[in-house]
Amino acid sequence: MNLTGRKALVTGASQGIGRACALRLAAAGASLALLARNQEKLEQVAAEIRASGPATIVVPADLEDPAQVQAAVKRVLHEFGSIDILVNNAGVTRDQLLLRMKREEWDKVLTTNLTSAYLCTQQVVGSMLKQRWGRIINITSVFGQMGQAGQANYASAKAGLIGFTMAVARELGSRNITVNAVAPGFIETAMTSSLSQELRQKALAMIPLGRVGTPDDVAHCVVFLASPEAGYITGQVLNVNGGMLMG
Repeated sequence: MNLTGRKALVTGASQGIGRACALRLAAAGASLALLARNQEKLEQVAAEIRASGPATIVVPADLEDPAQVQAAVKRVLHEFGSIDILVNNAGVTRDQLLLRMKREEWDKVLTTNLTSAYLCTQQVVGSMLKQRWGRIINITSVFGQMGQAGQANYASAKAGLIGFTMAVARELGSRNITVNAVAPGFIETAMTSSLSQELRQKALAMIPLGRVGTPDDVAHCVVFLASPEAGYITGQVLNVNGGMLMG
């Protein structure tokens, strides 16, 4: 899957799935713009990519701030000339049972996990429309499909991202812009590393393949959806969950 000459913007690129997506897209030949709040971590990822050659820029920004998103995308367009691939990956959790969930915990997760995808897509899509080519890939979650106790905010945001994917796919399909989602299951990241051993064993028991996924398992699928080989796929959710959810 050759992405030479393509320019990709990955949000939440400083660690976990976002970092893996950036590295895999770069390995396929794409130039990368890395967006997240933590500049130090972004620089570390950028250094890994630059070691193998592709042009890479670091764009620190708070995705909760529309003005910062607009400025970040404007900078990428100025330096790259276009954005061909957008990976909306940024996400946070603020787990709590519904009865105890504070409004700020709800708002934080919805803003970071769902509203940021709207903000980034809206800013990027003009470039794609102009060239009549684009790939938008949204990272949702198995819990946006099946729910999870203690994650009403997270599940709602990720389910909303699926609806967003399908709506925007219908809007942009005639311009040769595909919009798809990848729904990871239980993936070994910093977000899941804090779970208790008991919860990890319960999750593992739900996975027919018998193992926790890796960020690369997700990133390989993102590269596929960004590639010319996936040009006739849009409005779809690609499940990467080891069989945790079927049907």
